[in-house]
Amino acid sequence: MVYPRWWMLYRVLADSVVLAHLAFVLFVVCGGAAVLRWPRLAWVHLPAAAWGALVEYAGWICPLTPLENALRLAGGQAAYTGDFVQHYVIPVLYPDVLTRGMQIGLGTLVVLVNAGFYWELARRARRRARRRAG
Repeated sequence: MVYPRWWMLYRVLADSVVLAHLAFVLFVVCGGAAVLRWPRLAWVHLPAAAWGALVEYAGWICPLTPLENALRLAGGQAAYTGDFVQHYVIPVLYPDVLTRGMQIGLGTLVVLVNAGFYWELARRARRRARRRAG
């Protein structure tokens, strides 16, 4: 089948949403490391990490997933069921389908990894404060 040229725009937009979604997921999980270098980034990272963990704990689907699916459908491609993590990440990391327990585990991973980064950030801040005071 020959697709109209404008369909390609929707496919490119859908792929762009996937890349943005992946970047957001990486920022949620690993953004605490960037906060260690740039502490003011915490004002962006903390709400993002909270949202990422909440989506996993609540079993919600991120709003970027329906957007990607809508763009795929507009571009003549098939949409998928489930969420971004279930469709793109889990098949790479795990051979089985995403379960509720795995979602809770992923949410907990986000919380624990970032708690470690922020613990280190607080430790550094206390050390700087002691140097200034003493």
